[in-house]
Amino acid sequence: MGDVRIREWGAPGDLGWVAMAHGELYVAEYGWGDGFERHVLQTVTALAEPADPARQRGWIAELDGRRIGSVVCTQSDIGADVAQLRLLLVHPDARGLGVGGQLVDTCLAFAVAAGYRRMHLWTTDVLTAARAIYEKRGFRVVGQAPHDGFGVPVIGLDYERDLAGSLG
Repeated sequence: MGDVRIREWGAPGDLGWVAMAHGELYVAEYGWGDGFERHVLQTVTALAEPADPARQRGWIAELDGRRIGSVVCTQSDIGADVAQLRLLLVHPDARGLGVGGQLVDTCLAFAVAAGYRRMHLWTTDVLTAARAIYEKRGFRVVGQAPHDGFGVPVIGLDYERDLAGSLG
């Protein structure tokens, strides 16, 4: 296989691909309904014009020029010093290549450089591979609650990680 490249999003089609890939994959893999795709589309639309580009960034992972993953870092609603990791996705064709970890590491490095002190993210219990990536990088569950907005009941999980000083 070829080389994986992580780049900032902004090429024609990036935003549409993020919404489409999430919608297609989560329906196919988890049976989630169109409520999830609408949620992703609303998120992508809100992030398309960053309020503060120095504190918000999105990335696309490519393999041989083909989009295979995404992630976004933005300011959390929790506070100005808290980053939020959003829209992590790795296409099934690229799983097992370490792409998810590279995307999360890129997001973490940006958050530290942007001056955030903590990082927050929300995921669900069924996303075990993503949860393993987060936990390997020091994220810990800080809250959980049932969620049924995607057509299938899941447990929503809030994760956080301190960013003070380093990524080690």
